[in-house]
Amino acid sequence: MVFKEMLPEPRLQPYIKCFYLYESDSDRSYDDIVFPSGTMEVIFNLGAGNWKSKKGDTFFTTPPVELWGQITKPLPIQSVGRNIMLGFRFYPHSAAYFFDENVSEFNNEIVDATHVFGPKLRTLYLKLLETADLNAKVAMIEDYLRSRLSATEKKHSKIKFIGDIVSSLKKNYSDDNILSISSRYNISSRHLNTLFSQYTGLPPKLFYKINRFQHSLNLVSANEEKLTNVAYSAGYFDQAHFIKEFKLFTGFTPNSFAAQASPINQALAGS
Repeated sequence: MVFKEMLPEPRLQPYIKCFYLYESDSDRSYDDIVFPSGTMEVIFNLGAGNWKSKKGDTFFTTPPVELWGQITKPLPIQSVGRNIMLGFRFYPHSAAYFFDENVSEFNNEIVDATHVFGPKLRTLYLKLLETADLNAKVAMIEDYLRSRLSATEKKHSKIKFIGDIVSSLKKNYSDDNILSISSRYNISSRHLNTLFSQYTGLPPKLFYKINRFQHSLNLVSANEEKLTNVAYSAGYFDQAHFIKEFKLFTGFTPNSFAAQASPINQALAGS
């Protein structure tokens, strides 16, 4: 398996967290689970294989260019054949810079990104299939993103405002902090919750829970701390609270996850 992360060029760094390349090392099919991350992403499928995601009781083949909404619960997936994925990950609030839809519309969905971004993204995908060099592929995507960013300039100040709130809530979620932020910006707590959900896809409390879970996931994957230490380091009240929430977002207890995590989930947990 190949998993590689790359930083975007400087102008895009406030909007794109990273690019990444994933290549499976065999044609073997396997099942896996995707966990909530607090971010959205776009994936170009450039290999001969394909991915399937579960909706209800059925697995559906994902589109060639995938837009992943906010995932709020464990999502079963299947890898079929040899897969090559080139993707980019947004920050929690920054997907909203690139399209007009309410971000929460995509929650727990994997949709055809060309239906959201339009035919130019389809053209880009076809060019990526014809391009061998990884750096050239990333540069082509960056060109596309810069052009897309310029087209949405009118709403940048409002999204940046949400980004500032995201940073504050990552450090401290509490009713008091929500009230403090509302007072600071002279808006009601209800309006703050609405704006936050519109531009990140998540209400503030759930965003904080997922962010806390991701921190604990990194610690569990590193396998260097006792669970009690992980719980307190990630901000849980106690170990029981930590285990309950970890299982809610993964379907596993921390101990069983550490014993059977797939290589791709181990890589993502460390990213």
